[in-house]
Amino acid sequence: MKKIVIYGATGDTGSAITKKLYDQGYLLHLVAREQEKLETMASIYKTGFTAGDVCHEQTHLQVAEDVGKECDGIIYTPGSLNLAPLRTTKSQDMLHAFQINALGAALAVQSLLKPLKKSSNNPSIVFFTSVAAQRGFANHTSIGMAKGALSSLTLTLAAELAPRVRVNAIAPSLCDTKLATPLTSNEALKEGIAKMHPLKRLGSPQDLANAASFLVSNESSWITGQIIGVDGGRFNCA
Repeated sequence: MKKIVIYGATGDTGSAITKKLYDQGYLLHLVAREQEKLETMASIYKTGFTAGDVCHEQTHLQVAEDVGKECDGIIYTPGSLNLAPLRTTKSQDMLHAFQINALGAALAVQSLLKPLKKSSNNPSIVFFTSVAAQRGFANHTSIGMAKGALSSLTLTLAAELAPRVRVNAIAPSLCDTKLATPLTSNEALKEGIAKMHPLKRLGSPQDLANAASFLVSNESSWITGQIIGVDGGRFNCA
């Protein structure tokens, strides 16, 4: 069975992915900042883990050491949601968004490149970009730039790592997660945003877990270089 490294495993999306892949029989290695949460999840799902910040290169070096010689896939879920107009967005906010969304993803792949390339088990990488990187939204300066960089990284690595390793990304619209609490805690605002989607609801962590599990599986073995919208129709139909 495939061994998959899940970054951001303690977040809502990462947790949903972890449970789904565990239920499907995958071997897992979890990465996140929260040591205690990781210890609890590792006990439940019988996994190894690495505690550290994906913005720090040392974390990725430690992941490579902890994972060892076997790795058949990466699912990278860390992200940010700092919404502000350009005039008030500070340079450090832009830099942090780039570090956690794009640079962290690149370093994650770089650190595990050798075992990924050696894998004979249809290795696959799954990133999480955003509908905001494909469609212009006001007040999305830092996140739009960062996710746009991640979208470009997806295409670049899909070309560079073919035919050994597949690379795809999921582009969600707003999902009902803790990260989105500043927008979803107000019921009127939450309902208004939901109505912007043809399917008239926000996404859920399970929606994203379902898509990620497909892209990392052998069922998607002829899919690479794709940025797949899991967005309630927001990009193409709204």
